[in-house]
Amino acid sequence: MNSSWMKWMGVDLRHYSKQVELELQQIEQKSIRDYIQESENIASLHNQITACDAVLERMEQMLGAFQSDLSSISSEIRTLQEQSGAMNIRLRNRQAVRGKLGELVDGLIVPSALITAILEAPVTEPRFLEQLQELDAKAAAVREQEARGTAACADVRGILDRLRVKAVTKIREFILQKIYSFRKPMTNYQIPQTALLKYRFFYQFLLGNERATAKEIRDEYVETLSKIYLSYYRSYLGRLMKVQYEEVAEKDDLMGVEDTAKKGFFSKPSLRSRNTIFTLGTRGSVISPTELEAPILVPHTAQRGEQRYPFEALFRSQHYALLDNSCREYLFICEFFVVSGSAAHELFNAVMGRTLSMTLKHLESYLTDCYDAIAVFLCIHIVLRFRNIAAKRDVPALDRYWEQVLALLWPRFELILEMNVQSVRSTDPQRLGGLDTRPHYITRRYAEFSSALVSINQTIPNERTMQLLGQLQVEVENFVLRVAAEFSSRKEQLVFLINNYDMMLGVLMERAADDSKEVESFQQLLNARTQEFIEELLSPPFGGLVAFVKEAEALIERGQAERLRGEEARVTQLIRGFGSSWKSSVESLSQDVMRSFTNFRNGTSIIQGALTQLIQLYHRFHRVLSQPQLRALPARAELINIHHLMVELKKHKPNF
Repeated sequence: MNSSWMKWMGVDLRHYSKQVELELQQIEQKSIRDYIQESENIASLHNQITACDAVLERMEQMLGAFQSDLSSISSEIRTLQEQSGAMNIRLRNRQAVRGKLGELVDGLIVPSALITAILEAPVTEPRFLEQLQELDAKAAAVREQEARGTAACADVRGILDRLRVKAVTKIREFILQKIYSFRKPMTNYQIPQTALLKYRFFYQFLLGNERATAKEIRDEYVETLSKIYLSYYRSYLGRLMKVQYEEVAEKDDLMGVEDTAKKGFFSKPSLRSRNTIFTLGTRGSVISPTELEAPILVPHTAQRGEQRYPFEALFRSQHYALLDNSCREYLFICEFFVVSGSAAHELFNAVMGRTLSMTLKHLESYLTDCYDAIAVFLCIHIVLRFRNIAAKRDVPALDRYWEQVLALLWPRFELILEMNVQSVRSTDPQRLGGLDTRPHYITRRYAEFSSALVSINQTIPNERTMQLLGQLQVEVENFVLRVAAEFSSRKEQLVFLINNYDMMLGVLMERAADDSKEVESFQQLLNARTQEFIEELLSPPFGGLVAFVKEAEALIERGQAERLRGEEARVTQLIRGFGSSWKSSVESLSQDVMRSFTNFRNGTSIIQGALTQLIQLYHRFHRVLSQPQLRALPARAELINIHHLMVELKKHKPNF
């Protein structure tokens, strides 16, 4: 930095340097004075620092020794930790061994309470059952340890064997005594059976410790109960059949058999509580929910009260008892004898097999001479419902039996139905004796019979039944036509057909579904024959009017109305004849209908139909006379006003 630049900055460096040096000297002198004043303190501080150094030196020596001690302690701690870990492992091992040994010892030790209970306590006491379970557990534990080769088992094997033998003996005597109690006369075997369920562990103990004794007890139970059930049901079935109706259907009691052909089923007076074999009546109540599971019939009570029952009621009572007892027996077998599946089925069949076979043979024998189709059909529906009840109770043991029963009932039902079909098909109307136009007893039988089967079948529909009823309906329709052909006049034929169709339709609609195929078929037949009869009814008094109206309408339609001018005399005669005779003709028509038809509603309907058709005919006659060719006819003034005619016809409606 040159002097010119310093000067330019306004500072003289030489002067500034001297000034700085002077200030430094002053500061130095001041510092010296301060050091001189603090010299004593500095000396004291020096001494203190020296003393501190000595103290720190000693502390350093002490810390060095302490560090050495800590090093040795750390080594000792690591050694102790290793020793502690090893001791913990040994402790756990010893505790595990102690637990295993404790379990083994506990399993092998036979307490005095167990010995006392097994040897002295009655089997019905709770402590015997408790100690028996303990004995069973110890025996299982000893067998397990023996399989592992545990030598200590030999020390308790003898004691356990003797206790086991004692327990087996007491259990065997107790259960056999219960089973033998079933054999006592008038014994309700369900009571000791229920009591056995409280001690079902006894049999489980025998299964695990003495299978030979368990088999002996099971065989004894099967033999005893098998005989009891067989004896009970054979006796019950025999006494039950004694309260059946004395008069039952025979092979000649068929739908198409003539009443006059024999003195038999239909010619005998019926008992007070008996319906015909073609009428359902109150018999259908046997499959109602309330009657289906009602208490079984007591034969001696029924005999005392002189009560009689149809076969289906006896069948229901017999099979409800069978269902109830079989369900209870199956559940008992599964629970007490510890079985399920096929094993339970086999044991159940061993107990109930002879009884089921006996009932099947009895049913097969009875059906051989049974000709009551309604009874057989009701029995079929009873079986179908009982099968559902057994399924709800989760008892499949009777499934095979239900199939066998149905295999007997269905063919017999179809055979009886086919016999009735054949009887109607082969019926000769000429052998039926005197005929009239009232409903025939064979068609009434059919109506009652068909409505009975249809109403029963609606609950659990079966297509085969409807097919057979369809065949029967065809034969009945053919039979009605054959009988109608025996009448000489078409009018009598129509009266007979209408009366029979109406009767069958009425019964079917009253006791079966309104939309059944039978109802639809007979309704069509009735409508067709009714229309034809009305035409026959109107033909004698109003035949000329009908013929003229038809001819005139045909001419008008063909555009030949001019030809009507030549019919003035005929028209005049028709007008005057109608005006003079229509009232008497309607009255005669009404009386004729009243005599011909037995059904009030049907007769009323026919009269109304005839009067309606008469009004329509007269209205058509008016339209023909309104043609230009006949307007100038003088007799037109004598025409009766249509509205006046309708009022008058209402007055002349027959009063049934």
